[in-house]
Amino acid sequence: MIDATVLRRLGEVITARKQADPASSYVASLFAKGEDAVLKKVAEEAAETLLASKEGDKLHIVRETADLWFHSLILLAWHGLGPDDVLAELRRREGISGIDEKKSRGE
Repeated sequence: MIDATVLRRLGEVITARKQADPASSYVASLFAKGEDAVLKKVAEEAAETLLASKEGDKLHIVRETADLWFHSLILLAWHGLGPDDVLAELRRREGISGIDEKKSRGE
């Protein structure tokens, strides 16, 4: 079982830092730069995760995935969402075939 507590705590910290001084908070600095900066970081971390996978270095994969998750939480916070929103969607999908789930969305 996955302990989602750490994701929730991190989501709370990110939400709290949205309004912090950009000079003292990385999260605040991304928010101050705007949505495009947040999106760019998510894309950058996704690319780095893919490259780590191609290299096959498990520690590098884990570290880059952690960066990707962190920046994805920032993206969620940008939209007023948090980890529980994604966890609820994953719970909804649990036990449903990926093929059937995609069909239900018309994809």
